[in-house]
Amino acid sequence: MRSLSALAPAALAACLIVSCAGLPAENDAPAPEGNATEGTAPQLIEPQMRTRPEITDRNDITVIFSDSALELDPRKSFTADEAQIYTALYEGLFSYNPLTLEPLPAVAESWKLSDDKRTWTFALRASARWWNGDRVGAKDFRDAWISLMDPAKQAPYSSLFDLIAGAKDYRLGKNADAGSVGVKAIDERTLEVTLAEPASFFPSVLCHHSFAPVHPSMLAVLDWSAQPPISNGPYYLAERTDEHLRLVKNAFYWDADRISVERLTIRFVGDGAEASHLWNSGNAQWLAGNIDLDALSDRSGVSVNAMFATHYYYIRSSHAPWNDRRIRRALTIVLPWDEIREGHMLPAPTLIFPIPGYPALEGIKQGEFAEEARGLLAEAGYEGGKGLEALTLRITPSEDSDRIAAIMKRVWEKELDISVRVDIVPFDAYYASLKKDDYVVGSSTWIGDFADPYTFLQMWLADSNLNDARYNDPEYEEIVARSMAQEGAERWKTLSEAEKLLLEGGTVLPISYTPALNVIDTAEIEGWFPNPLDIHPFKYFSYAAFRPLPGVALAPSR
Repeated sequence: MRSLSALAPAALAACLIVSCAGLPAENDAPAPEGNATEGTAPQLIEPQMRTRPEITDRNDITVIFSDSALELDPRKSFTADEAQIYTALYEGLFSYNPLTLEPLPAVAESWKLSDDKRTWTFALRASARWWNGDRVGAKDFRDAWISLMDPAKQAPYSSLFDLIAGAKDYRLGKNADAGSVGVKAIDERTLEVTLAEPASFFPSVLCHHSFAPVHPSMLAVLDWSAQPPISNGPYYLAERTDEHLRLVKNAFYWDADRISVERLTIRFVGDGAEASHLWNSGNAQWLAGNIDLDALSDRSGVSVNAMFATHYYYIRSSHAPWNDRRIRRALTIVLPWDEIREGHMLPAPTLIFPIPGYPALEGIKQGEFAEEARGLLAEAGYEGGKGLEALTLRITPSEDSDRIAAIMKRVWEKELDISVRVDIVPFDAYYASLKKDDYVVGSSTWIGDFADPYTFLQMWLADSNLNDARYNDPEYEEIVARSMAQEGAERWKTLSEAEKLLLEGGTVLPISYTPALNVIDTAEIEGWFPNPLDIHPFKYFSYAAFRPLPGVALAPSR
């Protein structure tokens, strides 16, 4: 998922002083299939005084997002805000456990895996329904997936489907036969998926919203803003304006008994101070974006946690001379990385956030490499930078982007004699501009779509729709392909070799690991847990039956 955060690193650092959110115990997570768990009593280590009014309407939860440019078609979506809202509207074969992010059975009631570990056969729930009462069938999944892979659509996440046999050739237009793709509706309740290679992490990938079904009546609809979509999630869209969405509980949802909140109100507020005022006054229960910390009079709900996300710059390989690894590496190693990462809460020398079991890489760090960088340019035929075209560095309008761009421009021009032009593109047009061929260096923030390193590494495959760098390295392709047949530590070791190529080849220039910042009172709203993807399935939200009085901490249960 892509994110455009306007919050400055200094503001994020201030959040750590305000609050450090901890994870609840493992048994606080909801059990699969709707079985309740007892859990442990909540603990408040450093209780803070609550100043907000008490909730009067416990049938509605109001959430604040900053961006109203919402795409309702899950086949076209690619932003983090959309992914969060989709947890209310759509549901695929699996969904996220809100605490551990492990895949939980959703529309899939059960499944079998063939002996060769390539064919997955899913049995769908008989009780799975669209909000209009129609049954959710295997063909709804098959047709939605094939539609998303249509080469004419160029769907942002279509390359995720390359795990499926025949999918890559179909989406690239090399094979026009949709029947050659390994997705078959055996009968109304049986979906068979054959993979190109074994992939033990496939259920985790299936949590992603791109794998949601689409109602047959919506398949050919190009503009989903004209009417409320027929969806199959725990809520349906009852009302939409430029300022808000009104979501209502789906009475036909297979797990409707679990849903305790009747309505969700999604408000789009572009001004951080206004969003914070809504929180202060008790008119919002969760701030999910554009937070003005200085405007918060009640900071009891500030939550900051490490996230499986990285902010990085990249150097494109679309044409000469930038497709020469030596030139990209020269641009990378000459930079003053300590200065560039200064002020960032979690400086990132690697693309992938350190996770238990994944090999630690040295990554890109500070050093005295100016002479080596100039030598690489000379070796590539551009001694002293002579003959190199001007370099365009594309950024978003933010204080930190300006600062980093100024450093890069200064160093590249001084040390390598390369002319640099900084191109500032407004937020709402930025991602579209990254698809063009009129720049060399761009930046992005990527939030993992599932809890696996592959979510970061599949972006750089030559045929990936997410490969804005136009990176194309046969060695990289071979390494990632080799990992598909592996499992566990062996697989992660292989994937780390692929990441090392990206870093040493000067394709990815990591800046910082992105922390998640939210404002939510978890003593008031249950079912919301900090997690590395910062995605929180709405179906588990509920109002707490009891909350302590201001300044009173609950003791742990014995």
